[in-house]
Amino acid sequence: PRSDCLVAEQLCLSDSSCNATYRILENCALAKARSLPLDHGSRVRCLNAELDLGNSSLLHCKCHRRMKRQEHCLRVFWTIHSSVTDGYFNLETSPYENPANEEHWKTDYNKLAALLSGKDCSQIAGDKTNPCLKATHICNLSKKCVRLRTDYASICTRGAGSEDTCDRRKCHRGLRNFFEKVPEDFTKRILFCPCQDELCGERRRKTIVPDCSFQYNTKPNCLWLLDSCLEDHICKSRLADFQQNCQPADMTPDGCSQHNHAACLEAYMGMIGTPMTPNYVSNSSVEVSLWCTCESSGNQKEKCDQILGMFERNKCL
Repeated sequence: PRSDCLVAEQLCLSDSSCNATYRILENCALAKARSLPLDHGSRVRCLNAELDLGNSSLLHCKCHRRMKRQEHCLRVFWTIHSSVTDGYFNLETSPYENPANEEHWKTDYNKLAALLSGKDCSQIAGDKTNPCLKATHICNLSKKCVRLRTDYASICTRGAGSEDTCDRRKCHRGLRNFFEKVPEDFTKRILFCPCQDELCGERRRKTIVPDCSFQYNTKPNCLWLLDSCLEDHICKSRLADFQQNCQPADMTPDGCSQHNHAACLEAYMGMIGTPMTPNYVSNSSVEVSLWCTCESSGNQKEKCDQILGMFERNKCL
């Protein structure tokens, strides 16, 4: 099996020649992160260092979405892959292990759902017509689900509607915590509940408290959103994962190059709580988008449209 990047880094640092090569790559990654221009000699040195690591376990290491010290692991990954260009469609290597290879926890979702249906139905009269309400009620029966959901909801609603705006970074961290630490049985049903009416649709759209996590007063340009994403190891990694798993393919019957919708939905959920947080656009459709615009993108309009189109017109998603 592939080693995770924290283990691979430790192995490399204990070997003097690997250690020296890795330090060179760290400097290359740092220069790139700060957009410092490298002279020809430095560029060659960076490429050679990357080639030198060709047979080390670092080159093929991966990270897990639910691991401790995830940011450190991702930093190691992007240090090794620092020559990957930042063109939107070139982030093709996802730093994350394929979801099928990650350990899946057994959950008591079905048990709690059965418990709920046995309860006095008058208190949950809206459940049949509102699957989003039902998913929330079942979350409330799980200590972990209700705790982490309450956590992000209280952070993301603090300051909303008053003069002081909410703390978006903390809100995003709370959302990531919820989607990483609560089993997918709960999170997927809360986020992707099938709605027949607008009341249910509104509840679904407001799952991520969009006033804080999604919307700004004015829509920024999508290229600005992309830039702020690429500066953040977690966002950059989630975007690479999203690109890999949700790459549309017009020629295939399911419109999806990986033919794996579950992996695409998981990658989509991974974008929530990053600077490129997506959400539903209205209460009456399942269309999603980023909160950004491509107006006044000048000669980068095409690139901007590609970024937005990855969410708005993605058959795979």
